[in-house]
Amino acid sequence: MTTQTDRAATFLAGHRSSSPLLMPNPWDVGSARLLESLGFEALATTSGGFAASLGRTDGSVTREEALAHAEALAAAVSVPVSADLENCFADAPSGVAATVEAAVSAGLAGCSVEDFSKDPERPIYELALATDRVAAAVEAAHRGPVHLVLTARAENLLHGPKDLDETIARLQAYEAAGADVLMAPGLSDLGDIARVVSSVGRPVSVIAVRGRTVAELADAGVARISVGSSFAWVAMAALAEAGAELRAGTFTYSERAAAGRAAALAAFGG
Repeated sequence: MTTQTDRAATFLAGHRSSSPLLMPNPWDVGSARLLESLGFEALATTSGGFAASLGRTDGSVTREEALAHAEALAAAVSVPVSADLENCFADAPSGVAATVEAAVSAGLAGCSVEDFSKDPERPIYELALATDRVAAAVEAAHRGPVHLVLTARAENLLHGPKDLDETIARLQAYEAAGADVLMAPGLSDLGDIARVVSSVGRPVSVIAVRGRTVAELADAGVARISVGSSFAWVAMAALAEAGAELRAGTFTYSERAAAGRAAALAAFGG
């Protein structure tokens, strides 16, 4: 049994490997344990996938729910778990710090903070405030014996001006504020990814996108690859297809069910 300190250190070291750290995103304890059984060395929560498991849309989970969910996943597996904590459920740096402190207490190895404010009028925090928020998160993540791996996310490619120069400027500011890992959801062009990687000195994480391969992203210098909510949507699609087939009067989905049961038994024992 490794300690939280050990898991956090292992997680950070995984970003310095010769190949990208593959970090899928489970949405409940069962999917977390199954992914661990497949040999993945780290996992991350997914805000959208977890919200869907509650019958809600992304962005509708509370701080308390997100932290309790992350704590349950971290306790269920032996590999490092990082939490998608959206904007840390706070605008002010002090609130961000409080959320990160709670993430440490939840037994996590890492967490993220993003600069998407959820305010439709000003969806991206002004750079000065965004940087102060990252600095507050870093201080809370690194002050104790656990070096919680803090990922700072620039969200403008999804929610603001699709300006790569702005993205890079933000990531550079977050690096200067002490973030361990940098991320810009919405990056998909290999040239853009390589430019981001070459513009910063910290590991860069990307979300897997259709049409790209792990090898291509590795060549672009990516240190970590996650999948966002896509695995949760794959599961939802399989359920919808099976339900539609049942209503149509056939049961061929049972063949896929046998494979799923076998995977679960291998992961959970029995």
